[in-house]
Amino acid sequence: MIVVRAKVLGFCMGVRRAMDMADAALLQTPPVYAVGSLIHNPQAMDGLKKRGLRILDERRLPEDLGVSPVIIRAHGITPRLEENLANRRAVLVDATCPKVKTSQIKARSLCGEGRRVFLAGERQHAEIIGIQGYAPDCIIVGTAAEAAAAAEELFVEEPEALTALIGQTTGDTAEYKSIEENIRAFFPELMVLNTICGATEARQDSLRKLCAQVDAVVVAGSRESANTRRLLAIAKASAPGSGGKPAWLVERADEIPGEAGAYHTVGLCAGASTPDGLIDAIEQGLLNLH
Repeated sequence: MIVVRAKVLGFCMGVRRAMDMADAALLQTPPVYAVGSLIHNPQAMDGLKKRGLRILDERRLPEDLGVSPVIIRAHGITPRLEENLANRRAVLVDATCPKVKTSQIKARSLCGEGRRVFLAGERQHAEIIGIQGYAPDCIIVGTAAEAAAAAEELFVEEPEALTALIGQTTGDTAEYKSIEENIRAFFPELMVLNTICGATEARQDSLRKLCAQVDAVVVAGSRESANTRRLLAIAKASAPGSGGKPAWLVERADEIPGEAGAYHTVGLCAGASTPDGLIDAIEQGLLNLH
């Protein structure tokens, strides 16, 4: 077997920044907390937990955090949750990805201007929940079809509404464009913010080029990660015909399916929160199939 790596691998800037901030915080006197999963990778999170990181359940916050460091996850949190943590004497370490923070601030600003904000992304994703906290009246749409239906409904209620579109930073550029077009059909003056992370676009483009060179694809990363799941969808859709290219999402080397060994060339790509060591282990696992 020949394993071909995608050109873009390893942590993205926002994930690396969050991990570096966690590393620095863990050098302080414990306890050190994080709000939910700091990043969407269980192996990386397990490593931090072994070093003393404790995970807070935002629904059951302690009454007093005793001026302990609390790291805000890379995907961000709502202003209300941030206030609740501060009221419990937490020392907040804001590891929100700068691009996500920009989306949060812009969403609040646009709502303040009286615009109806469409938010494109996964409704239950931490990033979307966080941005929604800054723009409570935003309209969340997950697909182009949902965008068309929501835009039509708003047009019936407010045909002169000023509108704007913000996308999840790990979204797919083609899907985002389709969502834009469907909203613009009802609101031609739609303001569109280019919020998809450039590193996300590069990772997706790298995978598309890789798919043209290989017989099958393994995506290394967590099933909790939206950008990793999106890479899997891109890989599966890359082959002509309805069957799609054989592709698997693998969280650990021991999850590599035996049928991957039937292919001469296998592409390897990874989500933005997948550690280098895990990518290396999965590559070796593929090579060991023969």
